[in-house]
Amino acid sequence: MSETRYHVILNANSGTAHSLGVTKESLQALFESHGLNAEIDADSDKDFDDRMKAAVDSPANIIVAAGGDGTITGLADVIIETDKALAILPLGTVNALAKDLNIPLDLEEAVAALATGHPMQIDVGEVNGKAFLHKVVVGVIPGMAAAREHIRGSDDPTAKVGLIRYMFRRIQRAKRIAVVFERADGSRTIERLHSLAVSSNAYDQGLGRFFSRSKLDQGFLTLYTLRHFRTWDFFRLVFGMMFGKWQSDPELNIESMQSLTVDFRKPQMQVMFDGEVMLLDTPMKFTIRPLALTVIVPETVSTEIAA
Repeated sequence: MSETRYHVILNANSGTAHSLGVTKESLQALFESHGLNAEIDADSDKDFDDRMKAAVDSPANIIVAAGGDGTITGLADVIIETDKALAILPLGTVNALAKDLNIPLDLEEAVAALATGHPMQIDVGEVNGKAFLHKVVVGVIPGMAAAREHIRGSDDPTAKVGLIRYMFRRIQRAKRIAVVFERADGSRTIERLHSLAVSSNAYDQGLGRFFSRSKLDQGFLTLYTLRHFRTWDFFRLVFGMMFGKWQSDPELNIESMQSLTVDFRKPQMQVMFDGEVMLLDTPMKFTIRPLALTVIVPETVSTEIAA
């Protein structure tokens, strides 16, 4: 891949990038040390949409997201319709897709893996025409995620204790929401839930497996609904994940499909969208686009991701 050209969008404010002090110069040197031809865009003062357009218009055939899940999803959304591939340098807090693709979480190892990596196609979920790569969550959880953003990067232990207290208060006081589901066959159901999530493909169940997917190319969405999500439900689900039994939780329902419309009483709902908190218009129309995105994965990863 010596003739391959890379265009890197660095989000220097993402969790790991900020803590490591990653700069344009240090990243450029890292690429050069592995013989990779890269243009580094680290201009955080420039509008992100403009940076993504410049990446798509560049002569590079691989666009590199050097940041967190939000940066990765944003880039994926604009290169799906192009002949370019997406590569990932996991510099976020969660790095969900990077973990699913077995991309090294160490920066130098991740850059080294690009030199011998190969392309693989994965599915892309869409909601209201906007691409997502792992999941969209509605209900009590996005509110807790929004609170987490206020202390991200803080070293103050009292702030973290306060966040934990806030999270459990919110769980205890959360009200169930009325949700209308319309499936591809035209059937409609109305349910009252504390939380729901729609993921691209399905999350694995296994000892110690927390929201990880071994298959990203199966061509379906998975709907997860929680009828109740109180403090006891939270701990039961966590223990279920630790011991590989969370999918049999009595409050959880799981269903797979190619498309789904989800409606609420409000014109907009707060959601957690691939780890980022935002507002989405309702109704939310979910679809799956099979094998729509080309990603670069390490040479040890086959075209079908092993569990």
